[in-house]
Amino acid sequence: MASRCWRWWGRSAWPWTPPLSVGSIPSFRHQFSTQETTPQICVVGSGPAGFYTAQHLLKHPQAHVDIYEKQPVPFGLVRFGVAPDHPEVKNVINTFTQTAHCGRCAFWGNVEVGRDVTVPELREAYHAVVLSYGAEDHRALEIPGEELPGVCSARAFVGWYNGLPENQELKPDLSCDTAVILGQGNVALDVARILLTPPEHLEKTDITKAALDVLRQSRVKTVWLVGRRGPLQVAFTIKELREMIQLPGTRPILDPVDFLGLQDRLKEVPRPRKRLTELLLRTAMEKPGPEEAARRASASRAWGLRFFRSPQQVLPSPDGRGAAGVRLAVTRLEGVGEATRAVPTGAMEDLPCGLVLSSIGYKSRPIDPSVPFDSKLGVIPNVEGRVTDVPGLYCSGWVKRGPTGVIATTMTDSFLTGQMLLQDLKAGLLPSGPRPGSAAIQALLSSRGVQPVSFSDWEKLDAEEVARGQGTGRPREKLVDPQEMLHLLGH
Repeated sequence: MASRCWRWWGRSAWPWTPPLSVGSIPSFRHQFSTQETTPQICVVGSGPAGFYTAQHLLKHPQAHVDIYEKQPVPFGLVRFGVAPDHPEVKNVINTFTQTAHCGRCAFWGNVEVGRDVTVPELREAYHAVVLSYGAEDHRALEIPGEELPGVCSARAFVGWYNGLPENQELKPDLSCDTAVILGQGNVALDVARILLTPPEHLEKTDITKAALDVLRQSRVKTVWLVGRRGPLQVAFTIKELREMIQLPGTRPILDPVDFLGLQDRLKEVPRPRKRLTELLLRTAMEKPGPEEAARRASASRAWGLRFFRSPQQVLPSPDGRGAAGVRLAVTRLEGVGEATRAVPTGAMEDLPCGLVLSSIGYKSRPIDPSVPFDSKLGVIPNVEGRVTDVPGLYCSGWVKRGPTGVIATTMTDSFLTGQMLLQDLKAGLLPSGPRPGSAAIQALLSSRGVQPVSFSDWEKLDAEEVARGQGTGRPREKLVDPQEMLHLLGH
């Protein structure tokens, strides 16, 4: 029976109230001696890394896994990062929902680890703790003018249109003609695509109503994506590029000069990179057929890639109240292969614009003073997911390896961390004897006035979002205010 996954039966069913401090856990543990064979494990973060880690840990026939999440809603970047016009990528939510329905798994939303409960308190209550909280910050440009109105991170912009509560005050000004995105990865292409997609094409997605209203009024006609290196070093993938090339009502602007001599160098390039570069080459160098030529000629919007340019300064508008452009250093490449780096030539040029979005990468933040953190690399130091010098503490996902890769990369990475933890459990390297798990943490949270959100609570919010969307023919209307969510749940 223990190996079967029964639906989580809810926290309110605890028959008695446990003590209010983790310090009194020894006597508490004694009362839970029946749990001797139940490994209590907690996972911090409910994005892909958290859920995939939990999925692997539940392969242990007795393990109980609690997932803590600071938002009242689950799924992390699947909800708040994946573009609204990519609903197929969000299908992993079905897998995560199956995991959450397992009787040995519980979701604890609206609980911020590091604020509402500390990592040492979790380590005291559980046999093992896995940190899977992702990359909540963005890499700064560290150039003059970065603080000007009209400059924001692509991460905040994505959070804004996807309903991330902390980004709902962003209110980007889209009254300008030209936007510049600094970076040439998939997030940069997502942002460019959302800026240029005809609003009627977004009306049937789960983009927030507030964002859709702003995009309907947008005057942005041209988006430049700027990269320090060349076409062979772009970080986006072919699927996203193809979508961009075929975007209704837009045309690509690529300078053939940037692609000279590139064809000869494709022989030594790996196949995915080769196919991507060939698509760029065709778009830049070949004359389009009559149908495509007519489509481009009628396009009212455009996007372009600017290569070999490194941002030096955001130029202020005459009144100093906004951005008027970006000063770029012209670069050339040195080195070969992955070691290729951009070095300045000494030449400069100014690119006029009214909106600047930096998309040069996400980064993780330290979560708790007790957890080692490499601030230079933005990761928790670890070996195969085992946190360095802290037995019983693990990490998975972006906080483990850095903010790179797609959901499938995170799945593999998280399964590996889960595997290491279960190996350590089997080898007797984790604390022996019973641990109280969520019962102790629930008592602490209750004493601190924190009201967790369960997975069944989330399903009520989910149903509410879907119901609100039905009226306008949309898959859902996302709730963006945590207070409204808690009010709807009667918290």
